[in-house]
Amino acid sequence: MLTLLFVIVALALLFDFINGFHDTANAIATSISTRALPPRIAVLMAAVLNFIGAIVSSGVAKTVGGKVANPATIPHGVEIVIAALLSAIIWNLVTWYYAIPSSSSHTLLGSLAGAVIAGAGFDSVNWSGFTQIILILVLSPIVAFAAGYLIMAIIKYIVIWKGNTSRSKLNRVFRILQVVSAVLLSFSHGGNDAQKAMGIIVFGLVAANKQVGLDVPLWVKVAAAIAMGLGTSIGGWRIIKTISRKIIKIEPINGFASDLTSSIVIQTSTHFGMPLSTTHVISSSIIGTGSVMRFHEVKWATVGRMIVTWIITIPISIVLAYLIFSLLFKLLFPV
Repeated sequence: MLTLLFVIVALALLFDFINGFHDTANAIATSISTRALPPRIAVLMAAVLNFIGAIVSSGVAKTVGGKVANPATIPHGVEIVIAALLSAIIWNLVTWYYAIPSSSSHTLLGSLAGAVIAGAGFDSVNWSGFTQIILILVLSPIVAFAAGYLIMAIIKYIVIWKGNTSRSKLNRVFRILQVVSAVLLSFSHGGNDAQKAMGIIVFGLVAANKQVGLDVPLWVKVAAAIAMGLGTSIGGWRIIKTISRKIIKIEPINGFASDLTSSIVIQTSTHFGMPLSTTHVISSSIIGTGSVMRFHEVKWATVGRMIVTWIITIPISIVLAYLIFSLLFKLLFPV
């Protein structure tokens, strides 16, 4: 059991590390695109703030650790976590390789549900809790798009239509504001995303009878925060290019509006302890703000490819985790 717990912690931290470089683009792509921040400084800043954000709260971790299934009563809980993490890591690497900004949240939660079905049966999934999480994951990009559109429309009305400031001066001002919004977004990203790895580790600890309750131990917080920060420091240049160049040309004004919108949506969700996809939120914010600036220049083919990936991630993850559990713990190492 101790060996399996070690495997869980190692896989969870690997997932968190991959999540860091997979999702680095979320917080800094717009700032790099507009040259508000040099790439190396942007990545370093994101790494530090992701670490700080990961330390300060644990509500999302408790949701991940207890909403999909009850780790205290589920059979084969430790093996289930291993299968879920392997599935999530594989899907994250596949989407990173093809430079698709997919959701680490979607794949982790879908993988956990699939592994629970394989290891404990369909009825062991807490479908009401799982459905509630999925509803937030589905609604958050829509909210981010609408909020981004509204915030950008207000900024455009105030700054462009009512002002006489030159475009070059506007760009200088909003590049400075982008630094502030990138700081806030990096902190927000760490506060939501790193907690998913914490939650899955806690799930494993409770399932192995090494812990009672879903409180996150300090060592789990620190380890997950370090893994997220290190992963972020590697960068995620493939996905950064997709977000910063292949959706719409980002200018400082809509880059700032996108970051501000994303921070508000992510912080609100984190406050209520709900995981969401920072990738989906930020991409949707960029699409929303870009639609206000130049609707016809949004690269809707790229947007369509991203949406398809968002839709298929959860079902693919469920099936992949189910197959991994069945192969590992039913055929090769029966439990």
